Amino acid sequence: MKAQLTEIEAKGKRKFKLRTESTLALLLLVLAVCLTIFTKGFLTGTNLSNLVRQTAINGIVALGMTMVIIAGGIDLSVGSVVGFSGIFAALLMKNGVPVIWAVLLSILVSFIMGGINGFMVFDGRIPPFIATLGSMAIIRGAIMLVSGARMIAGLPKSFLDFAQATVLGFPSLFLVWFFLILFSILLTRHTPFGRNVYTIGSSIEVARLSGINIRLTTYMIYGLSGLMSGIAGILMTSRLANGIPTGGQGYEMDAIASCVIGGASLSGAEGTILGTVMGAFIIATLRNGGNLLGIDPFILQIVNGIIIVAAVYVDQYRKAHQK
Repeated sequence: MKAQLTEIEAKGKRKFKLRTESTLALLLLVLAVCLTIFTKGFLTGTNLSNLVRQTAINGIVALGMTMVIIAGGIDLSVGSVVGFSGIFAALLMKNGVPVIWAVLLSILVSFIMGGINGFMVFDGRIPPFIATLGSMAIIRGAIMLVSGARMIAGLPKSFLDFAQATVLGFPSLFLVWFFLILFSILLTRHTPFGRNVYTIGSSIEVARLSGINIRLTTYMIYGLSGLMSGIAGILMTSRLANGIPTGGQGYEMDAIASCVIGGASLSGAEGTILGTVMGAFIIATLRNGGNLLGIDPFILQIVNGIIIVAAVYVDQYRKAHQK
């Protein structure tokens, strides 16, 4: 009987995921059609290229955040890690370190920063919100310290050209995001690690009784979040052509919004990579369309906050009526 109930629950979750993703795809299509009708510049090649490039950077951060949220956690430090990765790579390149080594070292440091968050959450027993909030402040202060609160310019041309390059008509930033999407889908859907992430988000006690190495999995979850943010920071610096001390500010909100709009539950155990991708596109499209329509950016920020609250409310309402 218990096995039958489990199977029924699993089927229900699969149906909910498909319904959520279908609804998001329809919403994105409606947004695109409306903006094409009511604006002159939305469907131009230049605008779509810029939209995809910006969405890719935020979307990469959201991939890591998705795994953290599925596991029942939160990572408020991702924006600071984005900024640090970009500044650190810029400083290394400015001081003569080859581009490839500067990039790899920055990504490695970002992964370690994420792993430290995992250490604080598991071994330190610090709530994820507090642990990553502290990390956010510490890393942001470190950015200002190492950069002297100054922009880092004069980076190698080969590094700057990457963000503007296209391959087979697709922006290079989008292709990086695309391959990371495939990697994340494979990781969450078809590996023991992915199953462990969902189990931990559902119940720590069940995960423990199942023999899951919760410590290592927690380290890896937050480490991957840091790694994704590190990659995003590198791409952001290439796109902006400078290392910017304030880079990445607010990215944590966009990442959380992308996950929640995409169907991830802040209670854990629910969410998909594909849903997050569509959530990221919806947020970027709303912001892009608002700019084209001349809407005050502060109003767009308010709308973004309302969307997050509404999405969480719907999730809680649905859970309450399932019991």
